[in-house]
Amino acid sequence: MIQPVDILNFVFIGVILFVSITLHEYSHGFVATKFGDPTPKASGRLTLNPLAHIDIFGTLILPILLLVLSSGKFAFGYAKPVPINPYHFKNPKKDILWVGLAGPAINFIIALLLTGLLKATNYLFIPEIIIEGILINLILGIFNLIPIPPLDGSRVLSAILPYKLSYLYLKMETIGSFIIILLIMIGFLKWFMLPIVGSIFSLLNIKAAI
Repeated sequence: MIQPVDILNFVFIGVILFVSITLHEYSHGFVATKFGDPTPKASGRLTLNPLAHIDIFGTLILPILLLVLSSGKFAFGYAKPVPINPYHFKNPKKDILWVGLAGPAINFIIALLLTGLLKATNYLFIPEIIIEGILINLILGIFNLIPIPPLDGSRVLSAILPYKLSYLYLKMETIGSFIIILLIMIGFLKWFMLPIVGSIFSLLNIKAAI
């Protein structure tokens, strides 16, 4: 039987995840727009409305599945990538790099702000929820930096590669999506991501077991 506290954890973690994913995607669109690309706004993605960024599997099915499997203790997800047209950029190779880094950067900033809140309140104000928020944002930031299309790391790597090689590399996006799902299914988050996050928790002196 599901206890009320479990349901409450589901709700809180779900809200944290939705907010974090929304800010992640919005930051991509915001930076791209600042560099002269009207595509995010034209496609309705330059918004803080979570509904505009939902991916059926990544934002709904996957987080719910992980919440159930972890008894309401952990969730992870992703949203639809914000459409970007680098041909609108003055310096496509350089600008796409900053657009790619914008999403993970906002997650790391959120994690640092939540860490500050945790320390300032001396673990007395909903510490479990705040720690979960830090965990989710660190995983979102790190995972998205993996250079597998369509993750943000692929945009960063494509900015470094020569044009022809970059074009061929980004065409792997369809295959990349299957690779990402496969990595999640074989426990990539547990055996690769969580040790990294655990090290960051130690660095930040966060009192929590990962």
